[in-house]
Amino acid sequence: MQIGLEPLILPHTREEFLSGGWPHVPVAIHGLNESIRALRNLSFLQSREALTAMWPFAIRAHLPDASDESSAIEIRGVDAEKVFANKMSLLFNNVERLSPLLVEWLAKLARDLGLPMSTYGRCMVYATPDGGGTATHFDQNINFVLQLHGTKTWWLAENETFQNPTARHTLGQTIDPELSPYQQGEFPKEMPSTAGRIELKPGSLLFVPRGTWHRTEATGDALALNFTFNQPTFIDVFTLALRSRLMLSPAWRELADGVTSRDVDRRLRATEKLEMLLHELADDVPNWQASDILQATEGDQGACDGSCQGL
Repeated sequence: MQIGLEPLILPHTREEFLSGGWPHVPVAIHGLNESIRALRNLSFLQSREALTAMWPFAIRAHLPDASDESSAIEIRGVDAEKVFANKMSLLFNNVERLSPLLVEWLAKLARDLGLPMSTYGRCMVYATPDGGGTATHFDQNINFVLQLHGTKTWWLAENETFQNPTARHTLGQTIDPELSPYQQGEFPKEMPSTAGRIELKPGSLLFVPRGTWHRTEATGDALALNFTFNQPTFIDVFTLALRSRLMLSPAWRELADGVTSRDVDRRLRATEKLEMLLHELADDVPNWQASDILQATEGDQGACDGSCQGL
């Protein structure tokens, strides 16, 4: 049994997928069958009812006011059918807790994609009632959506307002403060007119890049399995290495004493202390190499020529 990226993208190879617009271009593949049989044969993925019966954790139910996970309540399995009958979608998070196979699949996918060691991957299952779906939004992560049951239509559009966003946003909701500094132009008031339409049926796979505007609607009750990965940026990789480096210094480990003190002298001493540390860091940084940083954060997985030394 093959696991990882290639069973999800047949007949394409990993090399074709990674050179064909990854990680910015959506990809839809239909007619997957034998290559995903092990996933489709998992007992708890046979139906929504089967998953609910085996699920010992809380379930997220999307409220109808926003039709989005940004507006949701937690319920238990005994209430799932009643909630679903009232046209509320259900989200089962971290479904890999039910299956070592899904844990292995997540790990292999991350390796195949070359994601950083700090990447957080998880499996989610979305149960969507007939006519239900999600409101227009974009995510700060990537998703491989495998349609298991029913039909779901997706509308996707390029995000011209935020490039490589680091937070999620749903149209009509309050914007995350982290997004504001790099907003370009006005917010769209609805799904952009350039949106493309993709229909997923059982055996369909959709790769949804980070930041892509999308909304969905189910025709008939639908069930989909998502392989979802957060997106550690070069900011994350660098700051992780930087913290590891600074942790070696007793001076950087000192209490940041006086930084908000009303005592002018204490605050001045704190400012001078940090200024000195920054000058020392500025002298040190020119000696750093990208290979050293990746060796510090990724170990043998990083881009190292064999001569790397720890930061």
